[in-house]
Parts: sequence; C-alpha cells; structure tokens
Amino acid sequence: MLFFYIFVFSFCTGIVRKPNQIIDSSPTSIARYISELLAYKDLLLTLALRDFKVRYSQTFLGFLWVFVQPVSTMLVLVFIFDKALHVDTHGTPYPLFAMAGMMLWTYFGYVVNQSGNSIISSQSIISKVYFPRLVIPISKAFVGLIDFLVSFLIFVSMMVWYQQILSPQLGYAFLFTAIAFLFSVGFGILVCALTVRFRDFQHVIPFVLQFGLYITPIAYPTSLIPSNWKLLYFVNPMAGIVEAFRWSVFGSTKFEPLCYVSFVSASVFFVLGFVFFIKTESEMADLV
Repeated sequence: MLFFYIFVFSFCTGIVRKPNQIIDSSPTSIARYISELLAYKDLLLTLALRDFKVRYSQTFLGFLWVFVQPVSTMLVLVFIFDKALHVDTHGTPYPLFAMAGMMLWTYFGYVVNQSGNSIISSQSIISKVYFPRLVIPISKAFVGLIDFLVSFLIFVSMMVWYQQILSPQLGYAFLFTAIAFLFSVGFGILVCALTVRFRDFQHVIPFVLQFGLYITPIAYPTSLIPSNWKLLYFVNPMAGIVEAFRWSVFGSTKFEPLCYVSFVSASVFFVLGFVFFIKTESEMADLV
C-alpha cells in the first residue's frame, strides 16, 4: 500500500513521466537514414502502385500504351537511321539494335522526368505527415520498372523473330540493367532536390533529356565516335551502360574498356544525388 501512495505522489508531482519521442531536423547518419527508409518500404510500394493505376486510368488504350510507346519510337529510328542513313550495326538487325538502347533510355528518361517533379506535386502530403521524402522519387523508379519489363518482353520476342543467337555473356545484362537503375535513381533524386530549390529545372530537364538522346548510342554504334572524343563521350553514364548492355546481349563486338568510365560516372551521380537529397530534405516542406 505504501508503494501505491509513493507512485501516485510521484506521478502527480511529475517525477514519473511518460517517455517522449523527439523528432528533430538535426543531421542523421546515412546508415540510420537507410534503415529508416527500409522501414517505410510498404509506403513506397503503395505509392508506386497508386501511380501506376493513375497513369493509365481514363485512357482509351489503357495499359496498351506501355507497348505503343517503345515500339513507335523504335519504328521512327528504323526509318531514319536504317532505311535512310544505312547505319552499320556490325551484323545485328537494326530493330534489335535500336530496341536494346531505347528501352534503357526510355526508362532513364521516365525516372528523371517523374522524379524531378515528384516532391512539388506531393506538397500536400509532405506538409502534413513525416516520412523519408526519398520514398516519393524512388517510387517513380519502381513504376518505370513495369514499363521496362514490358519493353524487355517485346525485345525478347523480337530476338526470337530475328532468330538472334544468345550471347555467352548474356548474364552480364542483369548487372548493367542494375547499374542503369542506380544511375536513374541517383540522377532522378538529384534533379528532384534541385527542382525544389530552383523551379527552372522543370523546364531545363526536358531539354537535357532531348540533348542526351543524341549523345547516347541509341540510334548509332559508338564506333562512329572519333577516337579523340571517346573518353569525353563515355563520361555520359548512359553511353557506357547502353554499349555494355548491347555487348552482353549480342556479343557482336568486343567489350569497350571505356565503359568503366561510364560506370564510375554513374556511381558518382548516385552518391551525389543521395547525399544532396538528404542534406536538403529538412527544408523541402518549407520550400514547396
């Protein structure tokens, strides 16, 4: 009985208090941030599924747009670079050559475009509830993977149609696809953080993507690039990723050592985007 009175007295005088959870904006370690991000994986998948459903809702063709977009772009490239300019693809049928590069570039372009405006378009959520803001742009990358898988199925069907022999180094294709995913996410979250601070990037990014399509070997092989410009050319991460992916699938040419320059460049963009996003995350709710 005595202990009961002591507890009541302590509670009333504030000696016994309920532990409080303090949330502040002080810098946190990267390891802690990653663990917190993994704790919100269900929210990430929910946002990705929501975006995919909304993307093709109230459209006439619906999910068929996933097939129409890569195929129509490939046909344009075939007409211009194969039929008109007769670009040499070293024995690989040009439709296969173009599709191998286009499906990687389409994925990259989608992630960058969607990630860049993702925080601004989600300002109503950001200003009301706390969660790692990185969940929003990363969810766009998972939505893009659905389109990429569809494009890959089209690509496999085309290889069967053209009776293309599988390359012995085909297993490396998954590695290069993973590098493309990491670079797309890294560049996307970098653009996202910059767009929150400087809204000009909403207009700059479409131009950068359009320009990047011409300096990436989508419609032409890297053998057309002069040797004295190749090192600078492969600083573009997508140049090496596309070239290495074609090597792993077709094996018609030797592996280009300068692809490693692209891989290093892709890693730099990923780390830079991740670190810069974390540093600016605490200000995003005020800036949007």
